[in-house]
Amino acid sequence: MKICRFNFDRIGLVQDAMVLDVTDRFNLQPAWPQPQGDWVVSQVPGLLADLAQATPRNCRTLSLADIRLESPVANPGKIVGAPINYHAHIEEANQDQEINHGHTYTTLERYGLFLKAGSSLIGVSDVIEPRFPDRRTDHEVELAVVIGKTARMVTKEAALDYVLGYAVGLDMTVRGQEWPGFRKSVDTYAVLGPWIVTSDEVPDPNALDLELRVNGGQRQRSNTSRLIMNVQRLIEYASSFYTLHPGDVIMTGTPEGVGPVKPGDLIEASVQSIGSIEVRVASQFAQPR
Repeated sequence: MKICRFNFDRIGLVQDAMVLDVTDRFNLQPAWPQPQGDWVVSQVPGLLADLAQATPRNCRTLSLADIRLESPVANPGKIVGAPINYHAHIEEANQDQEINHGHTYTTLERYGLFLKAGSSLIGVSDVIEPRFPDRRTDHEVELAVVIGKTARMVTKEAALDYVLGYAVGLDMTVRGQEWPGFRKSVDTYAVLGPWIVTSDEVPDPNALDLELRVNGGQRQRSNTSRLIMNVQRLIEYASSFYTLHPGDVIMTGTPEGVGPVKPGDLIEASVQSIGSIEVRVASQFAQPR
């Protein structure tokens, strides 16, 4: 099942070239204070059987080509990042002064995970607004894991039971000496889409090809089998430090080939079994508002 968010907070199921509007099956008026996590995502596990009955006969139907796709998660409580989770990316980071700034990267456990601000999140119909003309902004394609139910101190053996599904993620990054959670939390620097593919359609998240192109030229290509910490281990590791709530997103790390983008560039990214996204870098650097 492919679950999308579209046209300013409508909820849909993607079926081939169609989108079935299933918004009315969700409770969109949570009590205050709202439970932690994303309110809509928290309802999905209990609605899967009902959503499976959606057809063009009982839902409003739209063309996928005609809708505005937004981030499939509206309000993640946390966007968790894994900074160096492919060996080849560690090697290139240690060879590039603009990435390492004098640090020598070794293991993910030494540096731990980091958090990206929820305010950095956009969907594929938005544009990335680069900051700081005098600094690099780099692309990083990643498999994104969307948590479906509350997870605290889970084992890697049980970890996938807490996954709602997967999406394509872009962890955009300003290069510099500041901590990753600061440099990676710039507005528009977390891209998620085009939809959530539920976990039943991705039996092994650790065997997926991923690729990124800029203006048609290939920059990154790898497979999640090369993750240092695989998806289950990342969930175990993250949940040992903090509780994961429905709608929390784990960016699993990027492979080698990261590089700068500039205003006007077109980024194309794909993850096997999930889909492809296209997102444009704005034609000028971000302006005051």
